[in-house]
Amino acid sequence: PADQLIFCVGRDITNQKLAEETLQQSEAMFRLMVEHVVDYAMVMLDTNGRIKTWNAGAERIKGYKAGEIIGQSFSRFFIPGDITEGKPAELLKRAATEGRAAYEGWYIRKDGLQFWVSMVLTAVRDTQGKLCGFVKVTHDLTERRKAEENRQQIELQLRQAQKLEAIGQLAAGIAHEI
Repeated sequence: PADQLIFCVGRDITNQKLAEETLQQSEAMFRLMVEHVVDYAMVMLDTNGRIKTWNAGAERIKGYKAGEIIGQSFSRFFIPGDITEGKPAELLKRAATEGRAAYEGWYIRKDGLQFWVSMVLTAVRDTQGKLCGFVKVTHDLTERRKAEENRQQIELQLRQAQKLEAIGQLAAGIAHEI
């Protein structure tokens, strides 16, 4: 019928759509960046310490493919003594309360070999401050540790040689006096 009125209300959402697209592009670029880092294991954990994401660096450093490890506890990388002492739980608790927790010590690779790491666990919170999980960044320091141990061994040998040289000079001096 001719006496019906139709009202139409429109709203321009161009800016909202542009903002959403920009955010999606930014998230995609960030994801690509993290996935392609190979010198650091960059992993997301849930609030219980279970692995949610796994990057190429984590695969290279720890030996596991994402499908083998996602859903597992991050504690599986710690040596048995640290697990017995409650180190993984302590780190989660400290990161949750203080915002961040650092650890340097031995980890275990998939092949069973131990390696020396520096690890930082950072709490991730939503806009209301609720804990959502953790970011865990691990760096393999095994080569640096070996180099430091070699340096210390060489310094020890040098000190011992200097002591022997000093004893030899003293003995020669005493023999000369006799």
